[in-house]
Amino acid sequence: MPSSASPLASPAPQAPKSSASHPLRIAIFGFGTVGSSVARILVESKPESLKLTHVFNRGVARKRADWVPADVVWSEDADAVLASDVDVVVELAGGLDPAGSWVRRALEAGKSVVTANKKLIAFHGVDLERLAAAKGGHLKYGAAVAGGIPVIPGLEQGLAGDQIERIEGILNGTCNFILSKMEGGAEYAAVLAEAQSKGYAEADPTEDVGGFDARAKLAILMRLALRVQVDPEEIVPRPITTISQVDFSYARDLGCTIRQVARAQQTAGAIAASVGPMLVAQRSPLAWSRGTENMVIASGRYGGDVVFSGHGAGGLR
Repeated sequence: MPSSASPLASPAPQAPKSSASHPLRIAIFGFGTVGSSVARILVESKPESLKLTHVFNRGVARKRADWVPADVVWSEDADAVLASDVDVVVELAGGLDPAGSWVRRALEAGKSVVTANKKLIAFHGVDLERLAAAKGGHLKYGAAVAGGIPVIPGLEQGLAGDQIERIEGILNGTCNFILSKMEGGAEYAAVLAEAQSKGYAEADPTEDVGGFDARAKLAILMRLALRVQVDPEEIVPRPITTISQVDFSYARDLGCTIRQVARAQQTAGAIAASVGPMLVAQRSPLAWSRGTENMVIASGRYGGDVVFSGHGAGGLR
């Protein structure tokens, strides 16, 4: 799932080497919905160059799964896993702490890290990339924005020759699920409860419905697409909790719908960025996104609009 890092002034480190006799040893930190899905992919696909050797989680006894090979070490001791001979730490616990400490210590030890942690990358990505380069490892975080959609490698590689002037999109599947259901006539409270029952929303959905999750992702995209480093807290998000059924009625009269849109634009050296519920014309690709789908539109000076669309973060589908 996860991947990618932005260019640095220092030379890129060499990729970690593996062989048939020594595949890269993988430790997964966090065995929730995403972590267990990543583990299942590794177990079922059996890549010759990768081997799952450790799973770390608090209260690990309740997380054990019988489909995981018997030789995998289950642990709730992060220090022991970080001190082991693993080559790559896959951090899927999320949040700034203690996940940030685990990532930093893994990079300090010369290990590579793969993470889907958008908050950590939004706030500390540049420093962690420099640390990885200095220690000879890699930091990859492609799933930090839009889950399995290859937005980050697409920006870094596929659109590297263009000059991106605007980036906008639907970056939070929970909000998109809620608003697209409300578009069909449902009430906010009922849809939020449904999203929570399906595991799309946390018991405390503030990060999602308040726009903070999308804000962190937008900050990452701004660095990669617009080449500007911003403190995510400089972007003040607006919550979707203010939206009601009557708003959708008015939107329809205008030929529009409502989506939580994250947007950043660079004009004459000035940057404008926003996150919140917005009117979206029915003819816009953003209006076509339904359920937990994510969508990102990169507008380049030379190539025009490029649309990335698909399922956001989550487990196996």
